[in-house]
Amino acid sequence: MVTRVLVVDDSGFFRRRIIEILEADKRIKVVGSAANGKEAIAQVAQLNPDVVTMDIEMPVMDGITAVRHIMSSNPVPVLMFSSLTHDGAQATLDALEAGAVDFLPKRFEDIAKDKDQAKLLLRRRIRAVARKQTTTPSATAHRVPVRPAKPPVNIRHGQFQVVAIASSTGGPVALAQVLTTLPSGFRYPVVVVQHMPGTFTPAFASRLDQQCEVKVKEAHDGDVLAPGEVLIAPGGRQMTFKQTGGAVQVVISDGDAGLHYKPCADVTFDSVASVYGGKTLALVLTGMGADGREGARTLKEQGAIVWSQDEASSVIYGMPMAVAEAGLSDQVLSLRDIGPTLVKAAGS
Repeated sequence: MVTRVLVVDDSGFFRRRIIEILEADKRIKVVGSAANGKEAIAQVAQLNPDVVTMDIEMPVMDGITAVRHIMSSNPVPVLMFSSLTHDGAQATLDALEAGAVDFLPKRFEDIAKDKDQAKLLLRRRIRAVARKQTTTPSATAHRVPVRPAKPPVNIRHGQFQVVAIASSTGGPVALAQVLTTLPSGFRYPVVVVQHMPGTFTPAFASRLDQQCEVKVKEAHDGDVLAPGEVLIAPGGRQMTFKQTGGAVQVVISDGDAGLHYKPCADVTFDSVASVYGGKTLALVLTGMGADGREGARTLKEQGAIVWSQDEASSVIYGMPMAVAEAGLSDQVLSLRDIGPTLVKAAGS
């Protein structure tokens, strides 16, 4: 199936560049382009693309406003191009809240060191976000069946002492939905790995802190895990933990240079397992790839509880599918049910 794309950017040079990169893949066809948000809205209605790539700052109408209009009239997956700055982070988070599914850096050298790899990643991301809209029963007929989740586990008080969450594409919005349900008296610390650039995580943590009753902050080296506090792994680094006396401290490092994800859910989950063992409740939310699966396996071997998001509510059913297909999920939950079920399990 060919993925039909609309490219939106006020720079003619950038539009031509994106079109050339995308159409190098025979599975992608650029059906139109627009120079501002107002043109984008009209083109979406006329062309009915599978995916829209959208710039943020444009004349006539900016990308965020355009996304809001598109989502209210002709919903379609929108992939934002963003600058990796503080202002760019704030605008990108606004776009995600408006309904965009994902974002990529506008400078290709920020996507990957190798230009060919960056182009490949862009094309892969386009096809992945389109699949959410275009998947049909016939298209999924050959997928490996997800093993049925085990019957809901009756969690006893004190069965876990920490909540560890992993997410990627679609994660910022999913995390907001889950974390805003937690009451100020939530009994356990929460650690989060969201695939995100280092310039974005401070703004993301600050925004969540304003939205949530629990305290949310970007994790720093030496932070101590505390009940009712959410620590977000800093982008571009790895977050692990160590036991120091009666406290659990955060360790932030560059980690293994060969790791694809920074932060990496597998790394954090493995460290949580080494400190908390089976006293862990792990959640794997929407995202591309399989990060978190092997860490979830390590946690399960220690007796931990693992939940994963269901396909219907995931923007990209990659990470949670990997966990579910491996038979590691104790429960497969819709996004709307994860927060309330977590609060009930915690007895908060």
